[in-house]
Amino acid sequence: MGEGWIRWTLNRTHGNPAETWTEGKGPGLYRESGDTMDHKAKFAVDCLHKQYPESDRLPDDACLVFVRDGGVCVRNSSTPTIFEKVSPDLPGGLKRDARYLGHRGPVACYAVEVPGDLPLPEGLAHSGVRELAGLIPDEELAVAGLAVQIIDYDRTTRFCGRCGTPTEPARTERAKVCPSCHRIIYPRLSPAIIVLVRKNDAILMVRGKRAPPGRYSLVAGFVEPGETIEDAVRREVREEAGVAIKNLRYRASEPWPFPDSLMIGFVADYNGGEIVPDGVEVESAVWVDREHLPALPPRLSLTRALIDDWAASREHGCANEIEGSEEI
Repeated sequence: MGEGWIRWTLNRTHGNPAETWTEGKGPGLYRESGDTMDHKAKFAVDCLHKQYPESDRLPDDACLVFVRDGGVCVRNSSTPTIFEKVSPDLPGGLKRDARYLGHRGPVACYAVEVPGDLPLPEGLAHSGVRELAGLIPDEELAVAGLAVQIIDYDRTTRFCGRCGTPTEPARTERAKVCPSCHRIIYPRLSPAIIVLVRKNDAILMVRGKRAPPGRYSLVAGFVEPGETIEDAVRREVREEAGVAIKNLRYRASEPWPFPDSLMIGFVADYNGGEIVPDGVEVESAVWVDREHLPALPPRLSLTRALIDDWAASREHGCANEIEGSEEI
């Protein structure tokens, strides 16, 4: 691997069971024990397993998730659920366009998009995915996010971007295939970093121009072509807030299907400079201590997990250098 590549692990199965990779003073990376963050990614789908080749028709006993307008349909009963059985009344076009998500035990699970000109199946109501947090089990919330993401992928890859021919679903992997030029189109995945920057007993918080009133968050942004993940962290902090960082540490990651992000979370230490918001994406950036935290994002995302982990920590202040680290 090249010098700029982050090599990380969480909860390794050999050696120390709780190790993370930490950037050192040189080009290499350093390993530090006991620095993992206990974060359960809400949209990590661990209740499904994939079985290929997938069926060429919708199984009669399949489990369905109905999707519409970037949200899902939920049955409002004493136990709300997004999972539905195949109905004899389901239009043939919807059956044909159902997209395989994976298996829940022995049962295949599919996402089905319901067009706006069709009524929702009886007894179902439309909801945004994030609005279902706490209302349905976490495993269903994760599947809801995956269903929306896969339907978005299906909708935006109906034609080959190279020759314009209608694409066909691959049956042996999650992909589309162009029958004309044989191009393979995989689901888009957009890596994005998010970083909690510490300065003594405070952290850097930013307010985006489109954020709800009073809401602050952490520096975040997408990784650009040609840069490493850790370089993306340094660039985003410099661009959005005007400061430099050091001691970059990986903490956790999570899928964020709105529509196709993979969030990669870090902690870093302040290394000089005065705060200067970019004025484009960020209208305000401030150092905030534990006693003066502003309105925070909901307890759903990696952003809030990083902040809560720091706020609950008994470590006040940041060391200037990583002590007792071992170069990998």
